[in-house]
Amino acid sequence: MTQDRTITSVTTPWTDAGATPTPPADERVGGTEQASHGEQLGHVGQLATALSAPSAQTRLRAAMAAGSSPHGDLVEVLVERCGVEPDFFVRDMLTWALTRHDHRTVVARLLPELGSTVPQARSQALHTLSKLRDAGTRAAVLALLHDTDDEVARAAWRTAVTLVQPGEEAALAASLARELGRGDREVRRSLSRALAALGEDAREAVVHATEHPDPVVRAHARATERLLDDPESGFEDDVDEARRTAALLAAPQVPEEHG
Repeated sequence: MTQDRTITSVTTPWTDAGATPTPPADERVGGTEQASHGEQLGHVGQLATALSAPSAQTRLRAAMAAGSSPHGDLVEVLVERCGVEPDFFVRDMLTWALTRHDHRTVVARLLPELGSTVPQARSQALHTLSKLRDAGTRAAVLALLHDTDDEVARAAWRTAVTLVQPGEEAALAASLARELGRGDREVRRSLSRALAALGEDAREAVVHATEHPDPVVRAHARATERLLDDPESGFEDDVDEARRTAALLAAPQVPEEHG
């Protein structure tokens, strides 16, 4: 019950707990009234408490409330929670809440997260940057295309595609193609979709990879080429079979016995 009372104080714009958030009155009618600094600091503390609640539903509602009443003081709490939040839907709501705040403020706070030692902090920052589409973040995003953590790399691939500038598509495709053959099926599918999103500008890099000496890379490249030919088709590759074949070929051969 204590948490519910906390949420109520944070979620002033709501008509009820399950309602779709509506903009605060000053945003709807152009008013200029602002909460006092002391009141806002109280809201920051309440938000931090609510986002740490055991209930995912409570955390979800708190994130929604923060997006409904954006204020610069809330950005720090929202970004910090992104790095540790275990629930996918709450993380997505945190991203939505951040996109409702001043973009320059949010971008400035997210960029340091890309250097975090916590993979989730890096991947969630990338996800949020993909929604903000600030061209000034391109270099920082490109630096993570080959991150050792699969989830971070996947987020970087998706974000890089959203930020690519005209004339840079082929160079991005060449960099992405270096990751062909990486990871499990979901990782491979993410990479293929990122390359397919670049369209014909990705074809040269993908076709070149079909001649790669590694059979795993070749198999992934062929699957990506099929996706380029038909973007509406499903992703199917034979990488697992290629890996099994490569493992068999690399296994020590047992000499035949001659009677």
